[in-house]
Amino acid sequence: MIENPIKQEAVSEPNPVHTTTRALAFSAPSGAGKTTLVRRLMAERNDLAFSVSATNRPLRGDEVNGEDYHFFSTEVFLAKVEAGDFLEWEEVYPGRYYGTLKSEIDRHWTAGRHILFDVDVVGGLRLKELLGDRLLAIFVRPPSLEVLGARLRGRGTDSEEDVERRLAKAETEMALAPGFDLELVNDDLDRATAELLGKAQKFLVTGTMQVE
Repeated sequence: MIENPIKQEAVSEPNPVHTTTRALAFSAPSGAGKTTLVRRLMAERNDLAFSVSATNRPLRGDEVNGEDYHFFSTEVFLAKVEAGDFLEWEEVYPGRYYGTLKSEIDRHWTAGRHILFDVDVVGGLRLKELLGDRLLAIFVRPPSLEVLGARLRGRGTDSEEDVERRLAKAETEMALAPGFDLELVNDDLDRATAELLGKAQKFLVTGTMQVE
């Protein structure tokens, strides 16, 4: 994990109007299938609002500012850090920052909707620390590093060097999985989706963390 160049102070939880709204945070190594599971869950529930993360990386392809990410320059991102605008933020790769804006949480909880976060592994643990029992932290795990490597190579979008770098990072991230509330093994997409739908339903309705 790369140390933040700016000290990240403890942040108090936002004060939402609706106290029955909750949150789900998804984290996973690259290539584990997290995004597909998130999309399937959101397609099944109309009470979930997606929290758009902020980043200082450039837009890619047909990405839209404010929909895929809130895109900021490095200077603006770090200024928002200093101003206390983030609930959590991390330097995920050298010089690449990602974070969760407090304003995203405030607007969704004020509207009475549950929030879905798609964040890196450190960010997921940070959200769990900050939001406590209002959040279910979910780690999407590939069946093995070997399977993950095959998936990454099969995409054909990364060089072998990039694949090896992602696998090394994945190994470190998987060691942090026990810190999450739920580990979801994505060995079969339909089975993993069914498990996710059931456990998300239980948490969002009852608020219990006992999802086993």
